[in-house]
Amino acid sequence: MKKENKEELKNLKIIDSRKKKKIIDTNWIITIILLTFTLSLIMSLLSELLLPNIKAYLGIFLVLFFVIIGIIFDMIGVAVTASNISVFNSMAARKVKGAKLAVKFKQNTDKVSSFCNDVIGDICGVISGACCIAISTKLSISLNINTLLLSLLLTSIISSLTIGGKAIGKNIAINQSDIILYRFCLFLTFFHKEK
Repeated sequence: MKKENKEELKNLKIIDSRKKKKIIDTNWIITIILLTFTLSLIMSLLSELLLPNIKAYLGIFLVLFFVIIGIIFDMIGVAVTASNISVFNSMAARKVKGAKLAVKFKQNTDKVSSFCNDVIGDICGVISGACCIAISTKLSISLNINTLLLSLLLTSIISSLTIGGKAIGKNIAINQSDIILYRFCLFLTFFHKEK
């Protein structure tokens, strides 16, 4: 084996051993579980309270709203993972608004991605599914159509829209990751003041 190859292999082993030393952040895991439980409980409660009294067209709008929110947050999670931190370090050095937050997000990629893709994405999926079933029940009664058939049709449409939208969103997020992350962080600066 050549000397250069041995040196590269040694460097890779050093990097790999550093990765193994990284400890699982149990505080983050507990926080994300509690946050997911709380958000899911609130959103489920709201949908359960609103859906029985809502008109069918508003219910469909609500389902589409949750599908779009799930797609957007999936894109943000992918963009955080795929973006280049050096771009944001450079922008932060020039004091560009939103850049420090983007650097913070990049430094916590696993947490941000988990929150966006898993917490928000999954909750939106569950809620849109629950809304879809409630709407299909309402529509089947008013249109005198088989509830099971209408429920299967609507959930298939919503699933297709969600998965297709996320597939398109992932493609865009990978190719435009820096721009998406920057715009998201710029938007968040209206609610979170940078230090």
